[in-house]
Amino acid sequence: MTAAVVGRFAPSPTGPLHAGSLVAALASWLDARALHGRWLLRIEDVDAPRCLPGMDRVIVQQLAALGLLSDEPPLRQSTRGAAYRAALERLLAAGLAYPCGCTRRDIERTLAAAGRPRTRFEAAVYPGTCRTGLHGRAPRAIRLRTCRQGAGGDIVIDWHDRRLGAQQQNVTRAVGDFVLKRADGLWAYQLAVVVDDAAQGVTHVVRGEDLADNTPRQILLQRALALPTPFYLHTPLVLGRDGHKLSKQNGAAPLDLAEPVRALQAAAAVLGLPPIAAPTPAAWLQQAVPAWAGIMRGP
Repeated sequence: MTAAVVGRFAPSPTGPLHAGSLVAALASWLDARALHGRWLLRIEDVDAPRCLPGMDRVIVQQLAALGLLSDEPPLRQSTRGAAYRAALERLLAAGLAYPCGCTRRDIERTLAAAGRPRTRFEAAVYPGTCRTGLHGRAPRAIRLRTCRQGAGGDIVIDWHDRRLGAQQQNVTRAVGDFVLKRADGLWAYQLAVVVDDAAQGVTHVVRGEDLADNTPRQILLQRALALPTPFYLHTPLVLGRDGHKLSKQNGAAPLDLAEPVRALQAAAAVLGLPPIAAPTPAAWLQQAVPAWAGIMRGP
């Protein structure tokens, strides 16, 4: 591959890394190295109320103990407000985004009245109430249009995942007009990640499979902002005792780094890598790069 490859790992500093987050970190590092590229770290601290003071340093230290070192100083989303604002203004000026005055209760009432009540674990699909104006409401959030202007019609995104294969989502029906800036004034994840991937020159996104359904929204935003679309690969998930994705919310224990090679081996097993024996993280990673290249071809 002749083009400069840039991969990234983008944790939120809401707690220390655990077994599930290591799978994504390791896969993204191995992928960048197997493609002779750079690997970057981004601290996704845009949701400040959920972030813990000093946790970004803990995450950097955990990664260093595993031999996973960023090729540049970490980028912190909390410093990127001006870039997000500029992108949002472009979308508003182009008529691709609009202010929304709906509360969550408003949205649920509208959906229920239309015979489309939300189930317990299902995200509400925004019904487009403010797409034609605020109708007397005060503006709260900013949303991206997910239907074609003028003639109307759904927006369907087809994309390819390097592990999962061909993917398709009707963003209009599956998601609806999604939030770019939240009612509490914070920047939404979708806008921040798209702007930052472009700013960092990310060419290959490797992350957990739970984020696969975010990809169509991000591709739609990339197209709206005339930004490049990276290659995507979504890794298998580590599940908790409740059968859901292992996370801080369901009691994921922090990584035990007393034996860092063992932690790397456990993550590698989830990724389908063959067993690798080595005395140090550096020696283990040196063997793991060609092993990854052997099972996961580049795009």
